[in-house]
Amino acid sequence: MGRFFLGIVACLVLVPVLVLAWFRWGNPPVAVADHPFPFEKQIVHIPLMARIHRQMVHTPPIQATEANFMAGAHIYVEKCAFCHGFYGKPSTIGRNMYPTVPQLWQLHDNGTAVGVSNDPTGVTYWKVYNGIRLTGMPAFDHILTTQQMWQVSILLHNAHSQLPPEVMALVSGQQPPTAPTAAKKKNMKKM
Repeated sequence: MGRFFLGIVACLVLVPVLVLAWFRWGNPPVAVADHPFPFEKQIVHIPLMARIHRQMVHTPPIQATEANFMAGAHIYVEKCAFCHGFYGKPSTIGRNMYPTVPQLWQLHDNGTAVGVSNDPTGVTYWKVYNGIRLTGMPAFDHILTTQQMWQVSILLHNAHSQLPPEVMALVSGQQPPTAPTAAKKKNMKKM
């Protein structure tokens, strides 16, 4: 019986030492092109989604209006398009990151949604506000205002809808984003 317990203790000491040695001198998958750890996606996805659903706001505090879509499009072009791409123009940077960055203006393979339009708006807002560790997705809570984060989240939730032509021109990269005029800025503050 003593040998059995000695074997368990040896395993409890030896296994962590071997894992640490592999991390230090081995070839663990740390490069973008490396294959992921076994069950890596499942291990990360389950707690991420559990936390989002526990903390997300279910009802957006702003409405899906043309003004909010336009404001969201300006924010998207300035802060998001570099990694998440434009409508009809996927990002080359996002496709070469690990995990691959979702292209938010691309139709899903099953044809039911564009980008994250099938996610509740609160899920997208949570991701914009908090970011996601080890993915390259930054937290925008100190970069954008709460209203701006909701505007871009509402825009992305409605990406599968018929959006105004001016909004589509922006998110297609066809029209350079111009700074809103003073009158438009005043109207945006009222939203």
